[in-house]
Amino acid sequence: MSQLRVAVVGYGLAGAVFHAPLIAAEPRMRVAVVVTSSPERAEQARGEHPGVRVLAGVDELFADPSGIDLIVVATPNRSHASIALRSIEAGIPVVVDKPFTVTSAEAREVIAAADRRGVMVSVFQNRRWDSDFRTVRGLVDGGRLGEVHRFESRFERWRPAVKGGWREVGGAAEGAGYLYDLGSHLVDQALTLFGPVSDVYCELDRRRAGVLADDDAFVALTHASGVRSHLWMSAVTGQAGPRFRVLGSESAYVVDGLDPQEADLREGRRPGDGKPWGAVDPESWGRLGTDGDTRRIPTEPGDYPAFYRGMADALLDGTPVPVDPRDALGTLLVLEKAAESAGRRA
Repeated sequence: MSQLRVAVVGYGLAGAVFHAPLIAAEPRMRVAVVVTSSPERAEQARGEHPGVRVLAGVDELFADPSGIDLIVVATPNRSHASIALRSIEAGIPVVVDKPFTVTSAEAREVIAAADRRGVMVSVFQNRRWDSDFRTVRGLVDGGRLGEVHRFESRFERWRPAVKGGWREVGGAAEGAGYLYDLGSHLVDQALTLFGPVSDVYCELDRRRAGVLADDDAFVALTHASGVRSHLWMSAVTGQAGPRFRVLGSESAYVVDGLDPQEADLREGRRPGDGKPWGAVDPESWGRLGTDGDTRRIPTEPGDYPAFYRGMADALLDGTPVPVDPRDALGTLLVLEKAAESAGRRA
Protein backbone atom coordinates (compact mmCIF):
# COMPACT_ATOMS: atom_id res chain seq x y z
CA MET A 1 0.00 0.00 0.00
CA SER A 2 1.32 3.45 -0.88
CA GLN A 3 1.73 5.82 2.05
CA LEU A 4 -0.30 8.96 2.61
CA ARG A 5 1.86 11.94 1.69
CA VAL A 6 1.85 14.65 4.34
CA ALA A 7 3.00 18.26 4.06
CA VAL A 8 4.10 19.83 7.35
CA VAL A 9 3.84 23.62 7.23
CA GLY A 10 6.22 25.06 9.83
CA TYR A 11 9.24 23.25 11.24
CA GLY A 12 9.77 24.87 14.61
CA LEU A 13 8.98 23.15 17.92
CA ALA A 14 5.49 22.03 16.88
CA GLY A 15 6.37 20.80 13.41
CA ALA A 16 9.76 19.24 14.07
CA VAL A 17 9.25 17.81 17.57
CA PHE A 18 5.56 16.89 17.74
CA HIS A 19 4.05 16.46 14.29
CA ALA A 20 6.76 15.15 11.96
CA PRO A 21 8.05 12.37 14.28
CA LEU A 22 4.52 11.12 14.94
CA ILE A 23 3.64 11.20 11.25
CA ALA A 24 6.84 9.27 10.45
CA ALA A 25 5.95 6.72 13.14
CA GLU A 26 2.62 5.92 11.45
CA PRO A 27 3.31 3.19 8.84
CA ARG A 28 0.56 4.48 6.53
CA MET A 29 2.02 8.01 6.37
CA ARG A 30 5.24 9.74 5.44
CA VAL A 31 6.54 13.30 5.67
CA ALA A 32 6.67 14.20 1.97
CA VAL A 33 6.97 18.00 2.19
CA VAL A 34 8.19 20.45 4.81
CA VAL A 35 7.55 24.18 4.47
CA THR A 36 10.04 26.40 6.29
CA SER A 37 11.81 29.66 5.46
CA SER A 38 14.74 28.80 7.72
CA PRO A 39 17.80 27.30 5.98
CA GLU A 40 18.85 25.63 9.24
CA ARG A 41 15.45 24.01 9.71
CA ALA A 42 15.40 22.99 6.06
CA GLU A 43 18.64 21.07 6.55
CA GLN A 44 17.28 19.57 9.76
CA ALA A 45 14.19 18.34 7.90
CA ARG A 46 16.29 16.79 5.13
CA GLY A 47 18.40 14.99 7.70
CA GLU A 48 15.45 13.70 9.69
CA HIS A 49 13.23 12.71 6.74
CA PRO A 50 15.33 11.51 3.80
CA GLY A 51 13.73 12.31 0.46
CA VAL A 52 11.55 15.09 1.84
CA ARG A 53 10.84 18.05 -0.44
CA VAL A 54 11.50 21.36 1.33
CA LEU A 55 9.68 24.52 0.27
CA ALA A 56 10.39 28.05 1.46
CA GLY A 57 6.77 29.21 1.75
CA VAL A 58 3.13 28.20 1.64
CA ASP A 59 2.62 29.90 -1.74
CA GLU A 60 4.96 27.31 -3.26
CA LEU A 61 2.96 24.52 -1.65
CA PHE A 62 -0.40 25.75 -2.93
CA ALA A 63 0.95 26.58 -6.37
CA ASP A 64 1.03 22.83 -6.98
CA PRO A 65 -0.46 20.78 -4.11
CA SER A 66 -1.03 17.71 -6.27
CA GLY A 67 0.14 14.52 -4.67
CA ILE A 68 -0.42 15.78 -1.11
CA ASP A 69 -2.96 13.80 0.92
CA LEU A 70 -2.84 15.82 4.16
CA ILE A 71 -1.58 19.25 5.21
CA VAL A 72 -0.48 19.87 8.80
CA VAL A 73 -0.48 23.48 10.01
CA ALA A 74 2.26 23.91 12.64
CA THR A 75 2.86 27.64 12.19
CA PRO A 76 2.36 30.54 14.65
CA ASN A 77 -1.25 30.83 15.81
CA ARG A 78 -2.13 33.93 13.75
CA SER A 79 -1.74 32.00 10.48
CA HIS A 80 -3.71 28.87 11.43
CA ALA A 81 -7.02 29.98 9.96
CA SER A 82 -5.68 31.36 6.68
CA ILE A 83 -3.60 28.26 5.88
CA ALA A 84 -6.42 25.92 6.87
CA LEU A 85 -8.79 27.79 4.56
CA ARG A 86 -6.32 27.53 1.68
CA SER A 87 -5.99 23.80 2.27
CA ILE A 88 -9.76 23.38 2.28
CA GLU A 89 -10.09 25.44 -0.90
CA ALA A 90 -7.54 23.11 -2.51
CA GLY A 91 -9.64 20.13 -1.37
CA ILE A 92 -6.89 18.75 0.88
CA PRO A 93 -7.64 17.44 4.41
CA VAL A 94 -5.94 19.48 7.12
CA VAL A 95 -4.72 19.09 10.69
CA VAL A 96 -4.28 22.33 12.64
CA ASP A 97 -2.12 22.59 15.74
CA LYS A 98 -3.76 23.99 18.85
CA PRO A 99 -5.18 26.53 19.39
CA PHE A 100 -7.30 25.78 16.33
CA THR A 101 -7.53 29.48 15.43
CA VAL A 102 -7.09 32.76 17.32
CA THR A 103 -10.82 33.54 17.48
CA SER A 104 -14.04 31.56 17.54
CA ALA A 105 -15.20 33.51 14.47
CA GLU A 106 -12.22 32.17 12.51
CA ALA A 107 -12.94 28.66 13.77
CA ARG A 108 -16.55 28.88 12.59
CA GLU A 109 -15.35 30.09 9.18
CA VAL A 110 -12.95 27.15 8.82
CA ILE A 111 -15.58 24.62 9.90
CA ALA A 112 -18.19 26.10 7.53
CA ALA A 113 -15.74 26.01 4.63
CA ALA A 114 -14.83 22.39 5.38
CA ASP A 115 -18.52 21.43 5.52
CA ARG A 116 -19.22 23.11 2.18
CA ARG A 117 -16.30 21.43 0.45
CA GLY A 118 -16.58 18.09 2.26
CA VAL A 119 -12.96 18.30 3.44
CA MET A 120 -11.73 16.66 6.66
CA VAL A 121 -10.40 18.95 9.40
CA SER A 122 -8.96 17.93 12.76
CA VAL A 123 -7.12 19.72 15.56
CA PHE A 124 -3.98 18.43 17.27
CA GLN A 125 -5.15 18.15 20.88
CA ASN A 126 -2.40 15.65 21.68
CA ARG A 127 -2.81 16.01 25.45
CA ARG A 128 -5.94 13.85 25.24
CA TRP A 129 -3.38 11.03 24.94
CA ASP A 130 -1.26 12.01 27.94
CA SER A 131 -0.63 9.09 30.27
CA ASP A 132 -2.08 10.83 33.33
CA PHE A 133 -5.13 12.14 31.47
CA ARG A 134 -5.87 8.71 30.04
CA THR A 135 -5.72 7.38 33.61
CA VAL A 136 -8.07 10.07 34.92
CA ARG A 137 -10.49 9.44 32.08
CA GLY A 138 -10.55 5.73 32.86
CA LEU A 139 -11.24 6.40 36.54
CA VAL A 140 -14.03 8.88 35.78
CA ASP A 141 -15.65 6.73 33.09
CA GLY A 142 -15.37 3.65 35.28
CA GLY A 143 -17.06 5.34 38.24
CA ARG A 144 -14.14 4.61 40.56
CA LEU A 145 -14.29 8.08 42.12
CA GLY A 146 -18.04 8.15 42.59
CA GLU A 147 -19.68 11.40 41.55
CA VAL A 148 -16.91 13.85 40.67
CA HIS A 149 -17.42 17.32 42.10
CA ARG A 150 -14.03 18.99 41.53
CA PHE A 151 -11.37 18.59 38.85
CA GLU A 152 -8.03 20.35 39.34
CA SER A 153 -5.50 20.47 36.53
CA ARG A 154 -2.17 22.29 36.22
CA PHE A 155 0.55 23.07 33.73
CA GLU A 156 2.93 24.97 36.00
CA ARG A 157 6.52 25.80 35.09
CA TRP A 158 9.45 27.72 36.52
CA ARG A 159 10.75 29.91 33.70
CA PRO A 160 11.77 33.24 35.26
CA ALA A 161 13.92 34.23 32.26
CA VAL A 162 12.03 35.67 29.30
CA LYS A 163 13.09 34.29 25.90
CA GLY A 164 11.32 37.00 23.90
CA GLY A 165 9.43 34.82 21.43
CA TRP A 166 6.02 35.76 20.05
CA ARG A 167 4.25 33.64 22.67
CA GLU A 168 5.63 35.99 25.35
CA VAL A 169 5.71 39.38 23.63
CA GLY A 170 2.89 38.97 21.11
CA GLY A 171 -0.56 40.47 21.41
CA ALA A 172 -4.12 39.18 21.34
CA ALA A 173 -4.16 39.08 17.54
CA GLU A 174 -1.37 36.50 17.66
CA GLY A 175 -3.02 34.30 20.29
CA ALA A 176 -0.02 34.84 22.55
CA GLY A 177 0.17 34.01 26.24
CA TYR A 178 -0.33 31.04 28.51
CA LEU A 179 -4.13 31.17 28.47
CA TYR A 180 -4.23 30.27 24.78
CA ASP A 181 -1.06 28.16 24.77
CA LEU A 182 -1.50 25.86 27.76
CA GLY A 183 -5.13 26.73 28.38
CA SER A 184 -6.04 25.18 25.04
CA HIS A 185 -4.99 21.83 26.49
CA LEU A 186 -6.42 22.27 29.98
CA VAL A 187 -9.83 23.48 28.82
CA ASP A 188 -10.05 20.77 26.15
CA GLN A 189 -9.35 18.10 28.77
CA ALA A 190 -11.97 19.51 31.15
CA LEU A 191 -14.62 19.68 28.42
CA THR A 192 -13.75 16.18 27.23
CA LEU A 193 -14.31 14.80 30.73
CA PHE A 194 -17.25 16.83 31.99
CA GLY A 195 -18.97 18.50 29.05
CA PRO A 196 -20.15 22.07 28.41
CA VAL A 197 -19.85 24.88 30.92
CA SER A 198 -22.35 27.39 32.24
CA ASP A 199 -19.95 29.83 33.91
CA VAL A 200 -16.34 30.92 33.38
CA TYR A 201 -14.13 32.90 35.79
CA CYS A 202 -10.54 33.86 35.02
CA GLU A 203 -7.54 35.64 36.52
CA LEU A 204 -4.78 36.73 34.12
CA ASP A 205 -1.44 38.28 35.09
CA ARG A 206 1.90 39.29 33.61
CA ARG A 207 4.42 38.47 36.32
CA ARG A 208 7.76 38.75 34.51
CA ALA A 209 9.36 42.00 33.39
CA GLY A 210 9.39 42.37 29.62
CA VAL A 211 6.44 40.05 29.01
CA LEU A 212 3.51 41.53 27.09
CA ALA A 213 1.29 38.43 27.12
CA ASP A 214 -0.12 36.67 30.17
CA ASP A 215 2.27 34.24 31.88
CA ASP A 216 0.21 33.34 34.96
CA ALA A 217 -3.46 32.36 34.76
CA PHE A 218 -6.24 30.66 36.67
CA VAL A 219 -9.54 29.56 35.13
CA ALA A 220 -12.57 28.24 37.02
CA LEU A 221 -15.27 26.46 35.04
CA THR A 222 -18.71 25.47 36.25
CA HIS A 223 -19.91 22.62 34.05
CA ALA A 224 -23.58 22.14 33.26
CA SER A 225 -23.25 18.79 35.05
CA GLY A 226 -22.33 20.60 38.29
CA VAL A 227 -18.64 19.64 38.25
CA ARG A 228 -16.23 22.50 38.91
CA SER A 229 -12.91 22.55 37.05
CA HIS A 230 -10.05 24.62 38.43
CA LEU A 231 -7.23 25.10 35.93
CA TRP A 232 -3.81 26.69 36.49
CA MET A 233 -1.20 27.62 33.86
CA SER A 234 1.95 29.48 34.81
CA ALA A 235 5.58 30.24 33.98
CA VAL A 236 6.40 31.48 37.49
CA THR A 237 5.67 28.51 39.73
CA GLY A 238 8.72 27.67 41.84
CA GLN A 239 7.09 24.52 43.18
CA ALA A 240 4.41 22.92 41.06
CA GLY A 241 1.17 21.58 42.47
CA PRO A 242 -0.31 18.21 41.50
CA ARG A 243 -0.77 17.67 37.79
CA PHE A 244 -4.27 16.39 38.54
CA ARG A 245 -6.35 16.30 41.72
CA VAL A 246 -9.80 14.83 41.09
CA LEU A 247 -12.25 14.74 43.98
CA GLY A 248 -15.30 12.50 44.00
CA SER A 249 -18.03 11.38 46.39
CA GLU A 250 -16.29 8.05 47.05
CA SER A 251 -12.61 8.60 46.36
CA ALA A 252 -9.95 10.97 45.06
CA TYR A 253 -7.03 10.69 42.68
CA VAL A 254 -3.84 12.75 42.82
CA VAL A 255 -0.86 12.55 40.49
CA ASP A 256 2.28 14.68 40.22
CA GLY A 257 4.74 15.33 37.44
CA LEU A 258 4.22 15.43 33.68
CA ASP A 259 3.56 12.87 31.00
CA PRO A 260 6.97 11.77 29.61
CA GLN A 261 6.17 11.96 25.89
CA GLU A 262 7.02 15.62 25.30
CA ALA A 263 10.40 15.29 27.02
CA ASP A 264 11.15 12.10 25.08
CA LEU A 265 10.30 13.73 21.75
CA ARG A 266 12.41 16.79 22.59
CA GLU A 267 15.34 14.52 23.45
CA GLY A 268 15.08 12.70 20.14
CA ARG A 269 13.28 9.53 21.20
CA ARG A 270 10.79 8.21 18.68
CA PRO A 271 7.87 5.78 18.91
CA GLY A 272 8.82 2.33 17.73
CA ASP A 273 12.40 2.48 19.00
CA GLY A 274 12.01 -0.86 20.74
CA LYS A 275 11.29 0.58 24.18
CA PRO A 276 7.83 1.03 25.74
CA TRP A 277 6.42 4.34 24.54
CA GLY A 278 4.68 6.66 27.00
CA ALA A 279 5.38 4.37 29.97
CA VAL A 280 5.48 5.92 33.45
CA ASP A 281 7.75 4.56 36.18
CA PRO A 282 5.86 3.05 39.15
CA GLU A 283 7.33 5.61 41.57
CA SER A 284 5.53 8.31 39.57
CA TRP A 285 2.12 6.61 39.58
CA GLY A 286 -0.73 8.57 41.15
CA ARG A 287 -2.58 7.68 44.32
CA LEU A 288 -6.24 6.64 44.53
CA GLY A 289 -8.27 6.61 47.74
CA THR A 290 -9.00 8.83 50.73
CA ASP A 291 -6.76 10.18 53.49
CA GLY A 292 -5.30 7.27 55.46
CA ASP A 293 -6.30 4.76 52.81
CA THR A 294 -4.58 5.49 49.50
CA ARG A 295 -2.63 3.29 47.13
CA ARG A 296 -0.64 3.81 43.98
CA ILE A 297 -2.38 2.63 40.83
CA PRO A 298 -0.73 2.06 37.43
CA THR A 299 -0.68 5.02 35.08
CA GLU A 300 -1.92 4.23 31.60
CA PRO A 301 0.82 4.56 28.97
CA GLY A 302 0.71 7.77 26.97
CA ASP A 303 -0.15 7.41 23.29
CA TYR A 304 0.55 10.47 21.13
CA PRO A 305 0.90 8.19 18.08
CA ALA A 306 -2.86 7.55 18.40
CA PHE A 307 -3.62 10.93 16.82
CA TYR A 308 -2.04 10.21 13.44
CA ARG A 309 -3.15 6.60 13.63
CA GLY A 310 -6.66 8.03 13.89
CA MET A 311 -6.05 10.42 11.01
CA ALA A 312 -4.86 7.56 8.81
CA ASP A 313 -8.00 5.61 9.72
CA ALA A 314 -10.16 8.62 8.84
CA LEU A 315 -8.47 9.23 5.49
CA LEU A 316 -8.29 5.60 4.41
CA ASP A 317 -11.35 4.04 6.05
CA GLY A 318 -13.73 6.95 6.57
CA THR A 319 -13.80 6.81 10.36
CA PRO A 320 -14.31 10.04 12.36
CA VAL A 321 -11.29 12.30 12.75
CA PRO A 322 -9.51 11.90 16.11
CA VAL A 323 -10.49 15.40 17.29
CA ASP A 324 -13.66 17.02 15.99
CA PRO A 325 -12.99 20.69 15.09
CA ARG A 326 -16.25 21.58 16.82
CA ASP A 327 -14.65 20.46 20.07
CA ALA A 328 -11.85 22.93 19.39
CA LEU A 329 -14.43 25.64 18.70
CA GLY A 330 -15.97 24.89 22.09
CA THR A 331 -12.57 25.31 23.72
CA LEU A 332 -12.04 28.66 21.98
CA LEU A 333 -15.43 29.91 23.17
CA VAL A 334 -14.42 29.10 26.76
CA LEU A 335 -11.02 30.80 26.31
CA GLU A 336 -12.73 33.92 24.96
CA LYS A 337 -15.10 33.98 27.93
CA ALA A 338 -12.09 33.57 30.22
CA ALA A 339 -10.33 36.54 28.65
CA GLU A 340 -13.52 38.60 28.94
CA SER A 341 -13.87 37.60 32.59
CA ALA A 342 -10.33 38.73 33.36
CA GLY A 343 -10.87 41.96 31.41
CA ARG A 344 -13.96 42.85 33.38
CA ARG A 345 -11.87 42.97 36.57
CA ALA A 346 -8.89 44.82 35.04
